[in-house]
Amino acid sequence: MPATRTHFTDRTDAGHRLAARLAHLRGPGTVVVALPRGGVPVAAEVAAALGAPLDICVIRKLGLPHQPELGMGAIGEDGVRVLNDQVLRPARVTPGQLAAVEARERAELERRARRYRGDRPPVDLRGRTVVVVDDGVATGSTARAACLIVRARGARRVVLAVPVAPEDWTERLGDVADELVCVGTPSPFFAIGEFYADFSQTGDAEVLRRLAEARDRLGTGAGLPAAVATDRELTLPAAGVRLTGRLTVPAGARGTVVFAHGSGSGRHSPRNRRVAEELNRAGLATFLFDLLTEDEEPDRRNVFDVALLGARLTDVARALPGDPAAGPSAGAPLPLGLFGASTGAAAALWTAARLGDGVAAVVSRGGRPDLAGPRTLAAVTAPTLLIVGGRDHEVIDLNRRAREHLRCESELAVVPHAGHLFEEPGTLERVAELARDWFRDRFREHSGAGPQTPDDPPTPVTQNP
Repeated sequence: MPATRTHFTDRTDAGHRLAARLAHLRGPGTVVVALPRGGVPVAAEVAAALGAPLDICVIRKLGLPHQPELGMGAIGEDGVRVLNDQVLRPARVTPGQLAAVEARERAELERRARRYRGDRPPVDLRGRTVVVVDDGVATGSTARAACLIVRARGARRVVLAVPVAPEDWTERLGDVADELVCVGTPSPFFAIGEFYADFSQTGDAEVLRRLAEARDRLGTGAGLPAAVATDRELTLPAAGVRLTGRLTVPAGARGTVVFAHGSGSGRHSPRNRRVAEELNRAGLATFLFDLLTEDEEPDRRNVFDVALLGARLTDVARALPGDPAAGPSAGAPLPLGLFGASTGAAAALWTAARLGDGVAAVVSRGGRPDLAGPRTLAAVTAPTLLIVGGRDHEVIDLNRRAREHLRCESELAVVPHAGHLFEEPGTLERVAELARDWFRDRFREHSGAGPQTPDDPPTPVTQNP
C-alpha cells in the first residue's frame, strides 16, 4: 500500500472505510471483536456492514513506567500477556516495575470486562471467522494479545483489521493473524491519533451504547444468529402470580425449550444463557424465566418446593404460544422441551409428567430429579437426559437412583472433570452440545403435539435443604 498520509474524520468514518475492505467476509460464520474502548466505534460500523455479531476483547496496554504512552506489552482476558522485548530491553524495566504496571492494568481490565459484559458470556468463537478490530496499530502489542486470545477461544480464522498502521505492521503481526487488512499505512508514523481529525477518548457510555445497538440490530445477544424472528420480554400468568422471562425465537425455529432455573439461579444466569444461545444457534427457540418472584426468592423453602415450582412451570408451558414467533394460529405448534437446572430439574420432570405427550424432551443439568419423587418420575413419558459433572459424586448418585424410577427413554451423561456448576474450562460447552443434540433429535422425532393435560400425577413431597 502506498505510504501516503491517511486521515479520518473520526472513528465512525474510519469504521465505514474499513468495512468497505472487508465485504468479502460477510456471512453467518463471521464475528467482529472490538478492542475497547477506541476500537468499539470502528468495529460497530464493521459489524453492521457485515451483518455480524459484535463482541469485545478487553486488552490493557502495559506502558513504560516513565513513558506510559509507549507500550512495552499488553495483557488480556484469559491470562494472556504479551511483552515487546524491543521496547523492554532499551528501557531497562525491572521485574518489579513490570509487575506494578501489570497489577494496575489487570485491575482495570477486570473492571472493564465486568462493566461492558455484565452477566453476558462472550460470543462463542469456535469454528468461526473472527475479525479483530481496533482504531489503529502502533507497536502492535495490544493487537497481538487480542489475536492470541480469540485463537485460544477456538477461532477458525483470525483477521486483524485496522484503519491505520505503520508500514511494517504485517511483518510484526503476520504470525498471529491469517489475514491483515488496513486502510492506510502512512509514513512517517508516530501515533495513531495524528491520522484522526477527532481522536477524543471513547467513554464507557459510548462503548455500552454501541454494544447494545449491535445486540438490538441482531435482535438479541451477540452470540445469536442474525436471523431472529422474536426476541422480547414476555410476562405470563402462573399459579396466581405473573412471571417475566426472555423469549428468543430464531427464524424457522424447530422447537421451543423452556428453562426452569434452580437454587440461586434466575433468567440472567450466565450458565443457562450460554446453553440457551447454543440452542438458538441450532434453530431452537428458548424461554428463560424466573420461577419465583423477588419477594419469594429469599425464603429457601420456596427453592425446594417442587409442587410450587412445577405448577408454575406447567402454567407457563401452557401459556406459551404454540408458535412463539407467529402465534398459535400459524399452524402446527412447535415441539416443547424443558431444561432444568438444580432443583429446576425436579420442576421440569413434574411438569413433563403432568403434560404427558405435550413435552417432547427433558434435559437436566446438575439437577435434583430425585426431588420430584418416585411416582412422578414413573409418570414421565418424555425422553430425558440427565447431565452431571464427573466430580459431583453425590449428585451423580442421586441421578442414578432417580433414573431407576423413570419408565421413559433416558440417559445419564457424565461430563469428565466437571464440578456441580460446570465452571471448569470446556465443561459448560459440553453441556450445551449435549442439550442441543438431545432436543434437536427428539424434536425431529416428535409429532409436534402441543401441551396436553392428562390426569395429574401425584404431588411430590416438598423437601427442604
